[in-house]
Amino acid sequence: MRAAVSIAVTLLAGAALWTLAEYLLHRFAMHALNGRGIMSREHLEHHVGSGWSFSNTTLLSWAGVIVVAALLWAPLGWLLLGLPGLALGLGWCVGYAGYEHQHAVAHLRGPRGRYSTWLRRHHFHHHFGHPRANHGVTTSLWDHVFGTYERPERVRVPRRLAQPWMLDGSGELRPGLDADYVLVGSADPASRAAQLDRARAFASIAPED
Repeated sequence: MRAAVSIAVTLLAGAALWTLAEYLLHRFAMHALNGRGIMSREHLEHHVGSGWSFSNTTLLSWAGVIVVAALLWAPLGWLLLGLPGLALGLGWCVGYAGYEHQHAVAHLRGPRGRYSTWLRRHHFHHHFGHPRANHGVTTSLWDHVFGTYERPERVRVPRRLAQPWMLDGSGELRPGLDADYVLVGSADPASRAAQLDRARAFASIAPED
């Protein structure tokens, strides 16, 4: 019984360690590198894109989760620490997979509960105009720890970059979302406002001062 509890605690610790990695990778490997390196370049493209597609495989992908779990963290943990190390590595991969799922569905569909509502508001504040804030996706813990947390009154979403689930059939904000979001600018990709939106999105990869 004690061994089972110990393994469960170690799995949870591994998942918690992932949340720190999530924050550090997002803040430094994706933003502070200013487009240098494949991870930062792909993240830049994610910021200037209008949505998400499961067919658009990146380094942080479901395939990546499988590769990391099968070939790196779990075997490395086993070699270094035996069964506790294996549990720690698997917990890290579970946290990683949870992040991938939550990040993808935030772009693909609207919120379905209190946590998913919070996650979208928190994440899209970062996405649209505040790239130095809210680097955590699944939790704001590390943003609070490192002083990068912001809680917006409402998230200002450029029309051209609005997620499909945010819009009704006429291209306006869906009823019930106005407490958390407001649409700004033009939906026309050729418009001056859209060009400014794209410039701001590229600037979101600017290095920290």
